[in-house]
Amino acid sequence: MTLLALGINHRTANIAVRERVAFTPAQLETALTELRHVPQVQEAAVLSTCNRTELYCVTGPSGERVILDWLSRFHGLSQDELSACAYHYLDGDAARHLMRVAVGLDSMVLGEPQILGQLKDAYQAARRTSGLGGELERLFQHTFAVAKQVRTRTGIGQNPVSVAYAAVSLASRIFDDFSRSRALLIGAGETIELVARHLREAGVRNMIVANRTRERADLLARDFSAEAISLNEIPDALARSDIVISSTASPLPILGKGMAERALKKRRHRPIFMVDIAVPRDIEPEVGDLDDVFLYTVDDLNEVIDENRRHRQVAADQAESLIEHGVSAWQHERRIRGGGELIRRYRDQASELREHSERQALARLARGEDPEEVVRLLAHQLTNRLLHRPTVALREASGRERRDLLSAAEALLLDSTSTKS
Repeated sequence: MTLLALGINHRTANIAVRERVAFTPAQLETALTELRHVPQVQEAAVLSTCNRTELYCVTGPSGERVILDWLSRFHGLSQDELSACAYHYLDGDAARHLMRVAVGLDSMVLGEPQILGQLKDAYQAARRTSGLGGELERLFQHTFAVAKQVRTRTGIGQNPVSVAYAAVSLASRIFDDFSRSRALLIGAGETIELVARHLREAGVRNMIVANRTRERADLLARDFSAEAISLNEIPDALARSDIVISSTASPLPILGKGMAERALKKRRHRPIFMVDIAVPRDIEPEVGDLDDVFLYTVDDLNEVIDENRRHRQVAADQAESLIEHGVSAWQHERRIRGGGELIRRYRDQASELREHSERQALARLARGEDPEEVVRLLAHQLTNRLLHRPTVALREASGRERRDLLSAAEALLLDSTSTKS
């Protein structure tokens, strides 16, 4: 079986494609169950964030094709459209990619810390749907251990910079005095919590938290002395807000062009700065066409993120080295397990031959044949049966001048410590 990592990310696909390929929380369990029943797929896990959708599977030899076909059908995309921006990695390269993702080396923000938590969520989701067997279970556990080592031994996690930080940093270039601005935060998850923390540190004192679940909005709002509202109260809050940052798991836009036009009219066209971190997008792209709206998506945060990448490059180089050691260790353990499986099959075969010879010998003894003769015949038959297949294979290898097989056979079959009597 083959370990396969297949997906798209912020480098290979724009946000319009990424939001179509993303799995919502409501879709994830169904998707994992379906994926496990795709022909050739033995194990499966799905990682879906605003910047990537990736499938990690244990598959047969043509797994890439069948999984790509399933992914295109699930999301209603053509295979050609998906193939144009998809990448895949096999075995050791797949393990290396997963480890790089886990420590944030493949993130838009180098060393971004949230991805490890998202990967652990993907692991738990796969476990709940029985998507993990021995291969992926061991790989994920090994990956988490490597990620912990990287975080402990390098500076890649110090002063973490996230997409949330990049969004606030971009806003600071537009607003001279944050203390006079009001921010509307749509969503109440980890990303919005980080946004709120960065806004408070930047000087924003007036914040509104809007969420589908009012109780969750209340919890987050209390931590930042903010106002909590439900999603249907957004139109009124929008007219009072200078900054809007949104990150929800909604499959459809929450804030549309008409809503923004009405809010601007109430504001007498005082501009609004908006950042849509969500994938799929929370804010309709047409909102950006309005004269008094400055709308940015996660793809517009590259300048801030590139600056972060330069500062973290030394730590990233150290992390790459630790990952290479991690991949080598994983491959070594995998080879040992593969050897163990071969040993088990070889011992099972030898046991079958022994049991067959034993039954024949006991039958002869039951018929009253001479015990010494039965023992000699048993030894002769058992030796011939154990040596028959290796002997035939060695003759064929010799005839084909397969010196590699002959040398391996000599090392495996002959006792180099024995001496002639």
